[in-house]
Formats: sequence, structure tokens, C-alpha cells
Amino acid sequence: MTKLTSVICYWAAWVIIPLLVEIIPNIFYSLVLLWKKLFLMHKEKNLSDYKPVITLIIPVYNSEATLYRCIQSVNDSTYPTDRMEVLLVDNGSKDNSLKIFQQAQLDFPELGMWWMYSRQGKSKALNKAIFNSNGKYIINIDSDGILHKDALTNMVRRFENYPKTDCMTGAILIEPDLIEKTENFWLRQFQKLEFLEYSHAFLAGRNFESQFHSLFTLSGAFSAFRKSVLLKTFLYNTNTICEDAHLAFQIRDILKKKVLFCHDALFMVDPIESVNKFYTQRQRWQIGELEVSNMFMKTKLYHPIKSYIKNPSMRVLIQDHTFAFPRLIWYFALIALGCVNYNFFNIIVATVIIYILYVFGAFLYYGNVMTFLQPFKDIQRYYGRKIGYVALMPLYNMFAFFIRFAGIINSIKRKSSWKTKSFKEEMQEIKETVTDDFEILYKIRAGVKALLEEPEEKECYTDSTSTNST
Repeated sequence: MTKLTSVICYWAAWVIIPLLVEIIPNIFYSLVLLWKKLFLMHKEKNLSDYKPVITLIIPVYNSEATLYRCIQSVNDSTYPTDRMEVLLVDNGSKDNSLKIFQQAQLDFPELGMWWMYSRQGKSKALNKAIFNSNGKYIINIDSDGILHKDALTNMVRRFENYPKTDCMTGAILIEPDLIEKTENFWLRQFQKLEFLEYSHAFLAGRNFESQFHSLFTLSGAFSAFRKSVLLKTFLYNTNTICEDAHLAFQIRDILKKKVLFCHDALFMVDPIESVNKFYTQRQRWQIGELEVSNMFMKTKLYHPIKSYIKNPSMRVLIQDHTFAFPRLIWYFALIALGCVNYNFFNIIVATVIIYILYVFGAFLYYGNVMTFLQPFKDIQRYYGRKIGYVALMPLYNMFAFFIRFAGIINSIKRKSSWKTKSFKEEMQEIKETVTDDFEILYKIRAGVKALLEEPEEKECYTDSTSTNST
């Protein structure tokens, strides 16, 4: 009976939990998203195409290498250039970003653009532009990405036809052309996995969350607002590195408005430059997420079950943070089970089954993303050819999880900062800490070594003297 209980507990922990937490929700997500796609295709056939004046805000900081392509994508948009104003807000650039802007003015004379200065951080730069905007809708994009030609049109159409929609975030994807131009073979493979991750996270994950009004945050790279609603908030907060999440909390939790996702408004960003950059980026996201959650939730007492069902922010915290510690234990439990002479065959079988289940979940996301990419044939073809990489997504996600877990630990002892320590810097810090902690042992070792070597030196000196005397 004891052996049977042990086996049941083992399989429950290693198979049933992933099944309940990952696989069954993924199947549910897939059904809901496919239903939404069919529903929208039918409902949006006769949508109004009225195009009001919009304001596009582009914060700029040392954007010399990417700014021209960004502005060009705005100019090439299907949204009329005479119905938009573009405000570029420089946040203390030290490169030739201004010259790039001036060249773009010459090349795209029909695009109304204005250059503004703000040397007080990204949040204040955005706020300054908001106060100087004239559009009915305010859309923010980063200067290191490009808009799909239909992105603005699709987003404004959604605003115009759904009056209760006050705030939206677009779909952020990695630009395929830049991935294929990466010379380093292994980095290029990593970027392809990142491309799948972004596609799954937005076109499947956030797409589903939007249906149940549980979207945790806006995307700072591409987000849009009704100006009338935006001005009712405190605008972008200057005391957090995650100002986009803070604004989403204001709109959802204070104004009780909806934060939604626009699945056919695409914004393409550069792939990650290195694994070191990936490490700092994910840590910054994790620390910012915890920081904003603390700002809005630290004074409230929550019933754990009711809050998990009703409060989207609480669900994210429980899944991303509370469950992070047992998940970490499960990973290392494999080693522990082997050390206590647990059946090695059972460990291998359980691990393989779990991995297959996670791959199955990734393929469900893959099918959803293929469906939502139908209007974007070039991107869909590129994504479709990456089907083999889907089997590697559980490993990629596990790697990202360990980085995020490091971010949870760092958030406990470190003040948030846009400049997060890189992996190399943290390894150096760990090395120095270990050296300091064990300094006493090094001193003891050196002392013992000196005592052991002293007689030998004395004997050597005696022999030398005897030889000279002879």
C-alpha cells in the first residue's frame, strides 16, 4: 500500500499538475480563440472605415540605427498621412537621431512630424507628448520597431466600431528578415525560438486573456488609447520601470475600463542581440511586474480563491510568482529522487511524458497562431516553416523561467532600475560574494600551507650550509 501511494503521489505531481495547469487550459484557450476568429470574421464584414485624426507618439533615445525605418513604416501605412500627427520626443539622445529625423522630413514631406525635447526619462517624455497631442486616439510605438502597413487602420477601426473599447495593445512580433540576417548560427536559432515565443504570447496568450478582460498589462512597444479616457488617469508613472503596466492598472482597476488586445494590429521589433541582453530584458520585466503589483495591491486583503477567479492581477501573481517556487522544486526533485534510489526508469518515463504534454500544448498554440496570421501571408509562411522548433519551446520556456525566477529574487533586495545587471555582471558579483564569504577559509588554508612548507625550507638551508663548509 505504501508503494502504491508513493507511485500515485509521484505521477500526480509530475503528470496531473502539468495537465491541469498547462494542457487543459491550452485546449480551452484554443477552442475559445477559434470561436472568436469565426465570430469576428462574420461580425466585422461591415465595419465603418471612418478615419479620425490620430496622434502617434514615438519616444526616441539613441535611435539612430532604427528611427528611419520606424518613420518610414508610419509613412507607408494605409492610414492617411493627412489624418495623423507624429510627435517624436527625444529623451536625451547622444547620437544622430535628430539628423535621421530631419532626413525623414525631407523624404516624407506629406507626413506631419514634430520633434520635441524631454530629458527627464521615458515616462515624462510620453506625458509631455500626450499634453501636446490633438488626435482623438493616442498611439504609442517604440522607435526600434516597424508598423505593419494595416496596423493603424485596423486599430482605429476597432475603436470606432466598439465605443466601449478605450484602451488596446497591439501584437508584438519579431521581424523575420532581421532573424535571417543574424550571422551567428546559434544566436539565430535562439531568435527563432524567441519569434515563436512572441507569437504564442500575443496571438494566443494575450488574445485569450483579452476575451475575459484579464489582460495584465499593455505593451509599451505598441499601445493605443482614447484621449478622453487617457486624460482621466495619472498618465505614465515616473517611479517605476514598468510604466506601461502601471497605466494598464490605472485604466482597469481605477477607471474600471477594459484593457483589450487588437490581434490584427502588428508591430515588428528587432530580435534579441544576445543571451546576455535576453537575461537583462526578462529580469527587468519581472521586477517591473512585481513592482507595479505591489503599488496597487499592497494595501488590500484578498480572499485567495475568490481573487484567483475574479482578479486577473491576482491570477498572474499566483501563476507567475507563487507557483514559481514549487515549480523550481519540481525541477530539482528529479535529482533528489535519483539520490534516494527511486526507480530510474520511472523518472525517465515521467519526464518524457511531461515533455510530450508540454510540446502538445505548444502545438495547440501553434495552430491558433497560424489561424490568426491568415491575413499576413508572408509572416504566416515564415511562422509555418518553424514547426520543428515548436518541440523545443518547453526547453526555451524553462530557460526563461529560471531567468524570471532570478528576477523575483533580485526584486527582494534590489531597487528597480531600467539598467538591470547583465548575466556576466551577476556572475562576477556572485564570484566576489563567494570569495568574501570564504575568505577566512582561504586564510586558514594559506596558514596551514605555510606551516607545512617551513620545515622543508629549513632543511634545505642546512644542507646548503654543510656543503659550503665541506
